[in-house]
Amino acid sequence: MIFPNGHARLPTTTRIATDVAMRDLGRQLAGLLRAGDLVILTGPLGAGKTTLVQGIGAGLGVRGPVTSPTFVIARVHPVVSGSGPALVHADAYRLGSISEVDDLDLDTDVATAVTVVEWGAGLAEGLAQDRLEISIEPDADSDVRTVQLNGHGARWNDALMEALDRL
Repeated sequence: MIFPNGHARLPTTTRIATDVAMRDLGRQLAGLLRAGDLVILTGPLGAGKTTLVQGIGAGLGVRGPVTSPTFVIARVHPVVSGSGPALVHADAYRLGSISEVDDLDLDTDVATAVTVVEWGAGLAEGLAQDRLEISIEPDADSDVRTVQLNGHGARWNDALMEALDRL
């Protein structure tokens, strides 16, 4: 988020009112992401998880379009140019166990790519000790979403604190 003093800040909790703002948040997150990062997204159907990943993909400069991988389970989006990390976008909605996540072999890409797993809570945490968990909850009577960022491990505690210190 850009504040009037011109500094960028990535809050641990924010409210997002539009799809454009959700994609913008994804672009901001992409600025923090690097190869080896795991991001786990939770939220109900239609919350904006894929919209957030579209912003992450745009920020990383990957080949698109970034769409929901619900039926293919996982997609790899390489960078268009340069040496940045690819985006591995997975959807664990149809998966019922950790062993099914293991069968996807996401851990083979986790060191060289940014891996984002929708519906991954309770299933994908074992892919990386350090991870960013993002919960998206829509308001009951509006289009506004509350986005909560939770860093796990030294990597994310440092990254989120650095983002907060930019204020």
